[in-house]
Amino acid sequence: MGPNGQFRGEEGAEMTGTAEERRREIVRAARATGAVDVTALAAQLGVAKETVRRDLRALEDHGLIRRTHGGAYPVESAGFETTLAFRATSQVPEKRRIAAAAAELLGDAETVFVDEGFTPQLIAEALPRDRPLTVVTASLPVAGALASADHVQVLLLGGRVRAGTLATVDHWTTTMLSGFVLDLAYVGANGISREHGLTTPDPAVGEVKAQAMRAARRTVFAGVHTKFGAASFCRFADVGALEAIVTSTQLPVAEAHRYALLGPQVIRV
Repeated sequence: MGPNGQFRGEEGAEMTGTAEERRREIVRAARATGAVDVTALAAQLGVAKETVRRDLRALEDHGLIRRTHGGAYPVESAGFETTLAFRATSQVPEKRRIAAAAAELLGDAETVFVDEGFTPQLIAEALPRDRPLTVVTASLPVAGALASADHVQVLLLGGRVRAGTLATVDHWTTTMLSGFVLDLAYVGANGISREHGLTTPDPAVGEVKAQAMRAARRTVFAGVHTKFGAASFCRFADVGALEAIVTSTQLPVAEAHRYALLGPQVIRV
């Protein structure tokens, strides 16, 4: 992009006017719906399919979308955090499918860390209630979702509560975590990429996630397809440290295979 937010073409010229506006509209549509289709975009924008494909190539070069056969999906912006309330309204059906599949990976685990965020909260709600289970979490909503469940013991980590996510951080939180040996950790991230691993904008949040992974024998990442290819400020784990990645079928098969080559099982639902 140029200094004024304008896109630069392949020859270095700035793409202004219609091209820039069209590409901004493509990104907006992709983020609103989770994916866009070349044919539908061409009809909506009143341009040729090849023009749309050229726009998608330019947007992918800028790290804003990932192309698929016949369309594209957005790369989540990992440079800032959305609030928990916003996450609870975004891509909810996809997050519910992912959460249900992640909960099925519990196996014989008896002690489980559940991360902050809306998808982890859905995982917590999907965990079995008919067997003894100890859940450790920094998330107030996760603790609230499980506190009254029969057979589930909840340990809420103390610390400074972050307003946007209603989760605790800082040394109180990580010190408590360091005293546990956990069977399984369910973690989220603002971005996951093959180059930079799992990342988050806030160093305090990243340290809680890293400590949870150090305490756990197994780690499962669960996240929507738009998180893939995004990278934020603080790296807290490598992809290879994960036992499994759970996402949706909107992550292309080829891309899922590239992540699987780094070690984890990749489950698309």
